[in-house]
Amino acid sequence: MLRAIFLLLACQLAGEVIHRLTGLPLPGSVIGMILLIGWLALVPAERPVLATVTGWLTAHLSVMFVPAAIGLMEEGPALSRYGVGLVTATVASTLLTLAVTALVFRWALARFAPDGEA
Repeated sequence: MLRAIFLLLACQLAGEVIHRLTGLPLPGSVIGMILLIGWLALVPAERPVLATVTGWLTAHLSVMFVPAAIGLMEEGPALSRYGVGLVTATVASTLLTLAVTALVFRWALARFAPDGEA
């Protein structure tokens, strides 16, 4: 189990290092995820243990949001001043993202699905 956690953290760190050294226009976490996928393609024996660890992390994901919630509580004056604009922008961008995702999915389904399955 510790080996799988180390693998996740090592890929994250390697992605961040690659991002900072090369200036690639991808976040370090995305580069780390690509490295992890590459590692799992090369060493498939890691998959079961990694699946167990990631399942546990996902089950306890709500704990990861506690620091963010505390940070929001400390920003009371800024939230009272800009809160309505932030909520409006968040709702609008979420709805726009959902609409664009649905349109792209419908397009991709019509374009790439075998005949009769779309």
